[in-house]
Amino acid sequence: MNTLRMLGITLAACLTFTSISTAQKWQSLKHPPTFQTDTAVLLTDGRAMVHEYNSPNWWALTPDSTGSYINGTWKQLGSMPSDYAPLYFASQVLPDGRVLVEGGEYNFLSQDETNLGAIYNPLFDTWENVSPPANWSEIGDSPSVVLPNGTLLLGQNFTTTSAEFNAKTLKWTIKGSGKSDDYAEEGMELLPNGKVLLVDTQNTPNSEIFNPKTSTWTSGGSTIVSLSISAGEETGPALLRPEGSVFAMGANSSGAGHTAIYNTATGKWAVGPDFPNGDDMADAPAAVLPDGNILCETSPGVFASPVSFYEFNGTKFINAPLPKQTGNINTSYLGRLLVLPTGQILYTLADGATIDAEIYTAKGTYQKAWAPVIKTAPSTISPGLTYKITGTQFNGLTHGAAYGDDAQMNSSYALVRITNNSTKHVFYARTHDPSTMAVATGTKIVSTSFDVPKGIQTGASSLVVVANGIPSAPVSVTVQ
Repeated sequence: MNTLRMLGITLAACLTFTSISTAQKWQSLKHPPTFQTDTAVLLTDGRAMVHEYNSPNWWALTPDSTGSYINGTWKQLGSMPSDYAPLYFASQVLPDGRVLVEGGEYNFLSQDETNLGAIYNPLFDTWENVSPPANWSEIGDSPSVVLPNGTLLLGQNFTTTSAEFNAKTLKWTIKGSGKSDDYAEEGMELLPNGKVLLVDTQNTPNSEIFNPKTSTWTSGGSTIVSLSISAGEETGPALLRPEGSVFAMGANSSGAGHTAIYNTATGKWAVGPDFPNGDDMADAPAAVLPDGNILCETSPGVFASPVSFYEFNGTKFINAPLPKQTGNINTSYLGRLLVLPTGQILYTLADGATIDAEIYTAKGTYQKAWAPVIKTAPSTISPGLTYKITGTQFNGLTHGAAYGDDAQMNSSYALVRITNNSTKHVFYARTHDPSTMAVATGTKIVSTSFDVPKGIQTGASSLVVVANGIPSAPVSVTVQ
């Protein structure tokens, strides 16, 4: 994150976006937030957990009884330690359902590359301090990812050093070697083979691959075109698509915002299309829609306005509408996107001035082969008890959404949604302790545990597993 972004938080716009498909739409929330929004993550009980800008506070958006997030309600959650109010930080949902927040380029809007961290327990609505890795005086806006075995990997911003987090002991182990350049401004994307792909920002146009089994980085090949503004500067996010390619989005280099496409089957890169109208994604959010398209928020130049939204369909960019409230008055680095269990996208605007949260609904739908498949599930469940469910593709085929070093909002884990057949009321069971955190696991049998909510309605119901907004076929259960 460049300090230039702190200048002119609210920007004026003068352009109007045209050629918009009427099937794609943004909707304002029936109950808008009363706080300035920031990064959002998805709890394993279906709630969207949103950080309040420049504060230790967090809020939860809970869907209504029909499962609608548009009609959902807000509730303030427990706050982080009072000395911790990060901006541009690492965040991940862990296999046990807790949320780890690490570092921050800013703390209370002071640029100090803080090494503070905290972990949230949704069962008790409490936060606990987490000490930094040994000898890490800075973490800042460092990249992170949850590996298939459930371990969190964190790369230290201005070095080639990385550490792995033990959620049981809340301790770090310095681990990882072979990194060719600093982690500054870089992001991590989990691949179907369990390895991690990263696009270099200094050693351009190189990419790197991390092997969790050996804890080593090796070259992932050239992206052919540069995806960074210049050495050590911003780039865009990279996302795995359901068909198996990684779409890497770049910043404005030599007058054009480039993209590159990585084939996970062959390990080869190809040049993707440049962004339209000279736009780029110098720090910006993107999200995978249920149909495999990627929703992108772009800006012209670096940290300029106005914004534009596009969907990338694997070949080209398609115009997408602008948010209803903020339109194009901001710039793309201020936006955050989160994939909801409905397949819709939650947009939050972290500009420190505007209060906005909206939901995007795309027109496409998923392919049947991309959906989770339930193999075994209990036929009878009771409120307050824990059960196990097995099947395939429970973690989905992608991380869901990405930003890069400044924000992580992966939602690649199973959610369990139960709908009462009589009332049609929707309930989410808290999931935890999956057999793997890998994505695109194919025909491999995986599992997760789920806790039936105490307030669930009894009677005949249907149960689905949802991964990144794509539901499985339902199975019948009786809540007794």
